[in-house]
Amino acid sequence: MNNLPFIDISVIVVYLLAMLSAGVWFSRKNKSSEQFTKASGMIPGWAVGISLYATFLSSNTFLGVPGKAFGSNWNSFVFSLSMPLAAWAAVKYFVPFYRTIGGVSAYTHLEHRFGAWARTYAVVCFLLTQLARMGSIFFGIALSLQALTGFDMTTIMVVTGICIVIYTVMGGMEAVIWTEVVQGVLLTFGGLLVLYLVLTHIDGGVSSMVDIGMADGKFSLGSFHADFLGPSFWVILLYGFFINLNNFGMDQNYVQRYHTATSAKEAAKSVWLCVKIYIPISLLFFIIGSALYAYYAQHPELTGTIRLQTAAERLPVGAAQSEIDALAATLQAEDYGDKVMPHFMVNKVPVGLLGLVISAILAAAMSTISSGMNASATVFTEDVYKRYIRPHSTNKQSLRMLFIATGVFGVLGMVAGVGMIGVQSILDVWWELSGIFAGGMLGLFLLGLISKKANNSDAVIAVIAGVLAILWMTFSYLIPDAYSYLRYPLHANMIIVVGTLVISLVGSGLARLRASR
Repeated sequence: MNNLPFIDISVIVVYLLAMLSAGVWFSRKNKSSEQFTKASGMIPGWAVGISLYATFLSSNTFLGVPGKAFGSNWNSFVFSLSMPLAAWAAVKYFVPFYRTIGGVSAYTHLEHRFGAWARTYAVVCFLLTQLARMGSIFFGIALSLQALTGFDMTTIMVVTGICIVIYTVMGGMEAVIWTEVVQGVLLTFGGLLVLYLVLTHIDGGVSSMVDIGMADGKFSLGSFHADFLGPSFWVILLYGFFINLNNFGMDQNYVQRYHTATSAKEAAKSVWLCVKIYIPISLLFFIIGSALYAYYAQHPELTGTIRLQTAAERLPVGAAQSEIDALAATLQAEDYGDKVMPHFMVNKVPVGLLGLVISAILAAAMSTISSGMNASATVFTEDVYKRYIRPHSTNKQSLRMLFIATGVFGVLGMVAGVGMIGVQSILDVWWELSGIFAGGMLGLFLLGLISKKANNSDAVIAVIAGVLAILWMTFSYLIPDAYSYLRYPLHANMIIVVGTLVISLVGSGLARLRASR
């Protein structure tokens, strides 16, 4: 770590060793697959709630949200405002449902409802979603630590990933939850610390931040007109509701936590605790983005280095300096927003505190990646290995597969992160990919929930229609200009909304039509 003082390196090393120690400590209990996946159902609700919060608040939030607020406005905060309604649905319907059926996988019941294909389809959607999420978070870690250490992004992802794999494989779900409790506290403190440091460097403090932000429209939540072509308030609200409904109702990361709580009541409390913490803390990171915008607006000469770095990453390796300078001159705030906070940290955060902030960023990332690895391994073991490969596997065989799958999905997440190097916005990439992969899964689940008469053939036709709609919405930009009227006209965040509605409405419509005949 060429650019970091010894004391900051020491803080980071102590944090990483503490996480590895947690894995070693909890590895003593991992004698069964139930302990590895459910922690034997002995975790208190408050710990599960903080764990859910830490999973929600990844490095996509820690870096992507301030970057988004810096480059545009507070439009993305509407996503957080949609959480209470999704949480209400989860507490009323999903938590009791999953606690009643008992199976640790969120997708086993789809086979009972529609057949083995439905379970497999949901598993594929979930695993693709997790790889996209872990990849975007690995990229977020590398983006910040590259500016601080001078190491290349791939090396950072590999080193960090190895650490996460070790404690997640050794400690199982119990290690994931209790390390996330620590990580949740650390990343919250880190966010508050960053905001304090930024505000102290703004001439005029909070009042100047507000004045500059108001003048440039930085606090806008988006247009309130019924506009679904751009990122209006309603587009983000709908997107947030459907994504959060998918998180609380279908995402193995969250469903698995319901089984770790001591009771259904404690599981319900954990959902509401997650929402109550996440909304104000997500707002904190939007304020950080606005504060950074005000600081760099007062010191525009400081953005030169950031522009050059961004331009160099977007051009092919070996590009001439004149090409880099020309591209850098054209970049706008939204083009380099994700790099602003790492730049501020390098130059303005005092020695000692910098190591703490980096540890907070690592905590934000590691909490989400570890839970994603554990959930992906659980789904693969329950829905693929025990369903198709070894239906009568012993507890020892299942536990071995959980260990192997956890490591494999960690490596695949790193590979996905490397593939994202050079993207413009972490948050935008994650939102778009999650909307594509999650839409079909949520639509199928809602079909089974809202239409008791829908059968296997109805679900098959509905999913085919939904997948075709999602593919069209995702790739219609490739249609030649001569046929531009065939392109998908709405904003990309509406993909999950439209895809979910197509599957649930087509399936329930076919069921009603068949019943009327």
